[in-house]
Amino acid sequence: MGARRPGRRRRGVRVTGPGDPGRQPADGPRRDRTGRRADGAREGRSGGARRPSRPPVDLPRLVAYEAIAAVHRDDAYANLVLPAMLREEGLTGRDAAFATELTYGTLRHTGTLDAIITDAAGRDVQRIDPPVRDALRIGAYQLLHTRVPAHAAVSSIVDLVRSVGPGATGFANAVLREITTRDHDGWVDKLAPSAETDPIGHLALAYSHPQWIVRAFAEALGGDLGETARLLIEDNERPPVHLCARPGLADPVELADEVGGAPGAFSPYAVYLSGGAPGELPAVAQGRAHVQDEGSQLVANALAGAPLDGPDGRWLDLCAGPGGKAGLLGALAAQRGARLTAVEVAEHRARLVAQATSGLPVTVLNTDGRTVGADPKLPEGHFDRVLVDAPCTGLGSLRRRPESRWRRQPADLPPLTRLQRELLTAALRAVRPGGLVAYVTCSPHTVETHVTVTEAARRCGFPVDFVDARPLLPAGMPGLGDGPTVQLWPHRHGTDAMFLAVLRRG
Repeated sequence: MGARRPGRRRRGVRVTGPGDPGRQPADGPRRDRTGRRADGAREGRSGGARRPSRPPVDLPRLVAYEAIAAVHRDDAYANLVLPAMLREEGLTGRDAAFATELTYGTLRHTGTLDAIITDAAGRDVQRIDPPVRDALRIGAYQLLHTRVPAHAAVSSIVDLVRSVGPGATGFANAVLREITTRDHDGWVDKLAPSAETDPIGHLALAYSHPQWIVRAFAEALGGDLGETARLLIEDNERPPVHLCARPGLADPVELADEVGGAPGAFSPYAVYLSGGAPGELPAVAQGRAHVQDEGSQLVANALAGAPLDGPDGRWLDLCAGPGGKAGLLGALAAQRGARLTAVEVAEHRARLVAQATSGLPVTVLNTDGRTVGADPKLPEGHFDRVLVDAPCTGLGSLRRRPESRWRRQPADLPPLTRLQRELLTAALRAVRPGGLVAYVTCSPHTVETHVTVTEAARRCGFPVDFVDARPLLPAGMPGLGDGPTVQLWPHRHGTDAMFLAVLRRG
C-alpha cells in the first residue's frame, strides 16, 4: 500500500485529500438556506483556536455529509449550500461529481433509505442520533445505488461516524453490514407493501416518494400506475441543465456550439448542457442566455405566440421572481415593440428580476400582484397579455430540488391554492377584454391546476373562455392530452412538470 497523503486540518477535523478515505464536520458552521455561514464569519481554513485532531475522513464524502446535515439541521437548500461547499474545499472534477451524487442521491432516496436503515438497525431511524443517521443514509445510498465496493463504502462511513458520533462505530458497522445482505430490489421486496393490495404504498417505497405525492401524480396521470412509476423513476434521475438563448441576443445553434451543448428538442430557444457550472458561461454572464428549464420556456413562449386581436404592446408578468420567464418575455417584447411590467412581491426577488431583465423593455414593480385595480401602476383592463406563474408546491420540479419532496405536506395546499385563485382572478381583472392570460404552475397536482383555473374563471364576474393551449406548443410534441390545458412531464417531454392554461377575457 502506498503512503497516505498528508492530512489537512480544518475546524478540528483531520481531512485527507480527495480520493483518500475521509473527513467530517460535527463542529462545522451552521449555514442558512443560501449556503452562507449563519455566524457571519468569513470562510477559510485558518484563524481561531485549534481543536484536537480527529480521524481522517474522505473529503468528497465529508462535503456530502456537511451538505445533507445542513439540509436537515438548518432547513438549507442543497442546490445552494453544496456549490458553496465545493468551492470552499476546492473540489472539482470527479471528486465534485462524487460529492454531488452522494448529496442529491441520498436526499432523493431518503424515504426508502430510512425504511431500510430502520429494519437493519432494529430501531426506528428517528431514534438514531442525527449525525449518525445522516452518515448511515450516505452509506446506505453508496451500498444500494453506486458501484463503490461494499467494503470501501462500509469502511469510509464507519470512519465518518467515528468523527461525528463517537461511540457509535460498532453500531454503524453492524447496520451497514446488514444492509449489504440485500441489494435495493431485495430490500424493496422485503419492506414494500404488496403492489396488488397497496399499489401506492408499493410505489412510494420502491421509488422513494411520499405516498400523498405518488397519489397526486397517479391522479394527474389518469390512474395509470405504470406511467406513474415511469415518472417516479425520472424524478430520481439527475436532471439536465437547460439554457435559454434569448431571442435577438443569441442564436440557439450557435450558443450550443459555443458551450459544447446541443439544441433543445422542443423550445426554439433551448440548449441542453451535459453538466458543468452554467453560471460561469460567458453567454450567461453577458445576458445573452439564462438557465431555464425547457418547460418554462415553452409556456412563456406559448403566451407570447398566442393569436391576439387588437393592441399588443402591454404585457404583464404578475409573479415574476426570480426572473427567468420575465427575461424570455422581455426579449420577445423587445423584438415586437412591446413592453413588459414584471411584478414581484418579495424585495430580494424583485432585485433578481431587475438583474435578469437588465437592458430589456421591462419595468419591475415590487408589489403584490393581487393589488390590481388598487395600485395605479396596475390598472384593471389595461394589459394585452398576462402571465401568472403562480407560487405552488413545486411537485413538478422534484428532480431539481431533491429535499423538497420530504418538506412539502398536504397541509401546504389550502393556503397555496387560495393564493393561486386570488392571483389568477387579479390577472383576469388586469387583462383587457379580448386579452389573454396564461396560468402556469410547476406542479401537476389537480387541485393546483384544473381546480384552481376552473374556480377562478367561475368566480371572476365576467365571461372567460379557455383557449386550446396545444396548438401554442411546437408541432409534433407528443403526449399533450385532450386539451384545452396542457400538462408537461419529465418522463414524456424531458421537462419539469409544467401546467399551462390559456384564458381569454370576454
